[in-house]
Amino acid sequence: QVKLLESGGGLVQVGESLTLTCTASGFVFDNYAMGWFRRAPGQEREGVACIGWSGISTVYGDFAKGRFTISRDNANNKVYLQLTNMKPEDTAMYYCAAQGADVPGAEYFGGHDFGYWGQGTQVTVSS
Repeated sequence: QVKLLESGGGLVQVGESLTLTCTASGFVFDNYAMGWFRRAPGQEREGVACIGWSGISTVYGDFAKGRFTISRDNANNKVYLQLTNMKPEDTAMYYCAAQGADVPGAEYFGGHDFGYWGQGTQVTVSS
């Protein structure tokens, strides 16, 4: 079955950088768009960034433009999210997601429906 495992979260200071990694298994990785979402305490989950199967097309949430970069390594079934110039409002649980339009409750972002989710990795930005 589809498995998504996030890593790389942690505690950083304002202005610092962090790179999140998602390792995927259980499906043909390079056939699927991948995405990163986040949920801050007391808020709805929101799309951060997504990337098409080839890695060419990317979409970012407005707050992520110019600070975050999504990329993927199809040879190793990994997708990355580089976070730079981090702010306290970036504090959230970050989730990796795989395209899955036929999954009940799939969430739409950046032209794709994401139906498979990892457990998340916590990112905390301290001021």
